[in-house]
Amino acid sequence: MQTSIKKRTETGFSLLETMFAILVLSFGVLSLAAVLASGLAYMGSSQADFLAQQKASEAVESIFTARDSGALLFSQIQNVSNLGIFSDGPQQLCDPGPDGIVGTTDDNCNKPDCIQTPGPDGILGTADDVCMPLQGFTRTIAITTNVGGNTNLRQITATINYSAGRFTRQYQLVTYISASF
Repeated sequence: MQTSIKKRTETGFSLLETMFAILVLSFGVLSLAAVLASGLAYMGSSQADFLAQQKASEAVESIFTARDSGALLFSQIQNVSNLGIFSDGPQQLCDPGPDGIVGTTDDNCNKPDCIQTPGPDGILGTADDVCMPLQGFTRTIAITTNVGGNTNLRQITATINYSAGRFTRQYQLVTYISASF
């Protein structure tokens, strides 16, 4: 009598297949980590983005307020190169100076623009507040005269250039101002 012995063949993953699976999973996990790091870096720049928007709006609002209050004549709302009072080219963010208008030739850059934060007492608006200067921000106010051939209309472009983490960014606000309000 002949007895046949059956060999059981076990199937499973070989070492090579396991190594390949680990390699593919590692690549996927590292890719997700890179995306997460980029997202966090981009989100970290959101405060600087907000500040840039506010500083551009501040410049435009100061021009409208000066026109509306009569502190500026319409002929003065031009860049210095066109015989106006607004500085040409990128400027450091400074104290508005005696006229209170942002971006003009009398701005006091000995007192840089800053963000006020509460001091040790935790209350904003008290004597111990801390002034954190805005580093890496510049503002350009470009005023185009005679828009569409109309001498009573000007285009104001406020551009803020800034660095936020590893990003160099730019925010631009474009608006129009007329001789009368």
